Amino acid sequence: MISHDEFRPAVVVIGGSGGIGRAIAGVAARERGAVVLVARSPEGLAAAASEVREAGGEAFTLELDLVAGDAPTRLEGFLSAHGLVCDVLVNSAGYGLRGATTALPVDGQLGIIDLNIHSLTELTLHFLPGMVARRRGGVLNLSSVAGFLPGPYMALYFASKGFVRFFSEALHQELRRTGVTVTCVAPGPVSTEFLARSGANQTVLFNVLPKVDAEYVAERAWRGFKSGRRLVVPGISAKLAALAASLLPSAALLPLVGRLQRGGNDQCPCGSGMKFKKCCGTRQIQLRRGPRGIIP
Repeated sequence: MISHDEFRPAVVVIGGSGGIGRAIAGVAARERGAVVLVARSPEGLAAAASEVREAGGEAFTLELDLVAGDAPTRLEGFLSAHGLVCDVLVNSAGYGLRGATTALPVDGQLGIIDLNIHSLTELTLHFLPGMVARRRGGVLNLSSVAGFLPGPYMALYFASKGFVRFFSEALHQELRRTGVTVTCVAPGPVSTEFLARSGANQTVLFNVLPKVDAEYVAERAWRGFKSGRRLVVPGISAKLAALAASLLPSAALLPLVGRLQRGGNDQCPCGSGMKFKKCCGTRQIQLRRGPRGIIP
């Protein structure tokens, strides 16, 4: 049996089978330590593990349903069985859905809360006390520039990323003198499968902002974490978007974001079952034109 003092520190990457999580795992592997990849996709985990080994790290993989109630306990057991302890927790798993909240499936929307908020919080609270006791390590949480503003037509995704940002920044302040770092990374649009899966690639908003690649975000996220940063916003366009969100009043921001994220072929939020452009969208155009049919 391995004594507690013999446990080796590991970087545990939640959502490590793809996207930004996989890229962060590759960057962390350069330090030639243990990297534990946690996700549901066996194929993605195998490919990510190969990249970790190529970068010089020692890879471990765990297929795990993160929203299962015993996920933290199972992960802890896996680490203990391999003589590892969670030194750095990277929470990068998450998803979003685009569309009118009243038209999207309820289960899918509640799943955003389960994964983006509940699972991230549960894992963070599970592993933080051990880090504080050892006076080292930390948590790197993936938020988004979406976490700086409310997001009509992706309401729960934007709200979940706002939670991640506020939760992370608060923990960073609480743990300043403990030797433990909590860093939040909030990128703009990133060239990953998320854009297509969520439907965000169909919106003007996510196409107006320049996209960066996952490796660019990973490099800056890891560097910021190692430097003890509270918040990392990679890229000039993301920084400008975050600044604009903080300066513009909600009365101006909400209609703008709504227009940029809504598609004419989306189901109308009024509950008619019709496409927006043939329902409330038509009425909005008529109101703008006025009685003489002229847009003022």
